[in-house]
Amino acid sequence: MSDWPDLAGRLEDGGHVLPIRVYYEDTDFSGIVYHGAYVRFFERARSDFLRLIGIHHIEMAEGTHGASLAFAVKTMTLDFQKPARIDDILKVQTRLTEYKGARVRLDQLIFRGDELLVSAAVTVAIISSQGRPARLPPILAEKLRKFVPAENTGG
Repeated sequence: MSDWPDLAGRLEDGGHVLPIRVYYEDTDFSGIVYHGAYVRFFERARSDFLRLIGIHHIEMAEGTHGASLAFAVKTMTLDFQKPARIDDILKVQTRLTEYKGARVRLDQLIFRGDELLVSAAVTVAIISSQGRPARLPPILAEKLRKFVPAENTGG
């Protein structure tokens, strides 16, 4: 058990929520969040979501459940609505939209309060240590399936 149980955000409403504070290092010279920082925010949220549902990057890489595997972003489409600024408190929401074979699709949103700032549509590939598409071991696949709408799962 962690001394900081909320460090990885929380599971809620079929998805994941991660709070993030904007620091100076996340901004450009004007105090507005640099566009590349949003990619890092989304990555943290995806990693923490997986961690909270019991899928750990280290265990996958070590082959704890079979072959050595990893997640690799295949595509990411970002839509910037409004800027975030230094010291803002943001909320990153992550929802799985599809899991089939060696592909996972997610929708991610960043809010400041109720105001949508940035959205991302992300496709992640599951790959072997040789970089080839691979399926998750059944024990891990079932953990993902619990968070995907029933019509968007499959082999």
